[in-house]
Amino acid sequence: MRAIVNGKICTMAGAVLEKGTILIEAGKIKAVGADLAVPPGAEIIDAQGGYVLPGIIDAHTHIGVYEEGIGFEGADGNEMTNPATPHIRALDAVNPADKAFAGARAGGVTSLAVAPGSANVIGGQVLAMKTWGRVVDDMVIRAPLGLKVAFGENPKRVYSNQKKSPSTRMAVAAILRENLTAARNYLDKLERAKDDPEKTPDRDLKLEILAKVLRKEIPLRAHAHRADDIITAVRIAEEFDVDIVIEHCTEGHLIADFLAEKGVPAIIGPTLGTRPKVELVNATFRTPGILHKAGVKVALTSDHPVFPVQQLPIQAALVHKHGLPEEEALKAITINAAEILGIANRVGSLEPGKDADIVIFSGHPFHWKTRVEKTLIDGEIVYER
Repeated sequence: MRAIVNGKICTMAGAVLEKGTILIEAGKIKAVGADLAVPPGAEIIDAQGGYVLPGIIDAHTHIGVYEEGIGFEGADGNEMTNPATPHIRALDAVNPADKAFAGARAGGVTSLAVAPGSANVIGGQVLAMKTWGRVVDDMVIRAPLGLKVAFGENPKRVYSNQKKSPSTRMAVAAILRENLTAARNYLDKLERAKDDPEKTPDRDLKLEILAKVLRKEIPLRAHAHRADDIITAVRIAEEFDVDIVIEHCTEGHLIADFLAEKGVPAIIGPTLGTRPKVELVNATFRTPGILHKAGVKVALTSDHPVFPVQQLPIQAALVHKHGLPEEEALKAITINAAEILGIANRVGSLEPGKDADIVIFSGHPFHWKTRVEKTLIDGEIVYER
């Protein structure tokens, strides 16, 4: 057993303990409290003067499928040969030896979503995983957790250059609708085959994953920056009665009331850089605060390798500076991210029964001098300054 003592514990489940204790056993949180007795023989981790939080969660990355410092040999995030590739899985391309995982742990990031890129209208399947391990299958928290789709400039540019469809926003939407319609027909055939097994259609990996979307087993994870693209994504989700999460959501602040009315969550960012594309012209650190005020659940993304994953707390600090309340900014990289990813039963807050994914900061996570002192995943120390 391990015990973390003397730190200011931000549970992200409502309670803040000025000087609390966390008991860890068999990789899980056994207890959290202000006056817990530490069992004899427990290994003590003294967090004196520090802040203790659940492990940071980056809700959208390309870690392991776009490896750091390699180039073509490690670039496996976009299959730019067909605009609809729902059968592709990020799971099959993640290299746990990517140096970015070590950077994540050093920054207190313990869990993250890994997605295919946004070259295709339907890019493939997203997974959630821990940032520590040698075998990807052992690091998985949930797979698939969603199906990546993309709107706007990226699929237009990729296929216009190939002289293929889609070269317009109209075609991007049409291709997604065509594939969802084919999946609906596939489900109808499966339903009819219940009474006549000879009519069972051949297994189709593309339609199989789209069928999961139609059954609401997983959501569409929609890359959309511009307000009109966000609205198109929601329009299609409503047409087919499927769940959707808006990723990047750069102009979400322009339609905050719309997103709130529709009950659509948003994963926002990265906002640390410049505006290299037209659809990023209205990027601002104010977006999360405006969306939260309207009633939209928000999380943040580094979009690694666009920006290093370990800089996610810096982005959270800046969106707090520009209007998102402090607690909500912390939630955006912990419990909100976990809830949007569908993994909050295991991570995102410090509560008994959850995975012992914990980060100890030397001070407040948003202070520029603060460092990560220790990162624990499943109760094991995986980084120590």
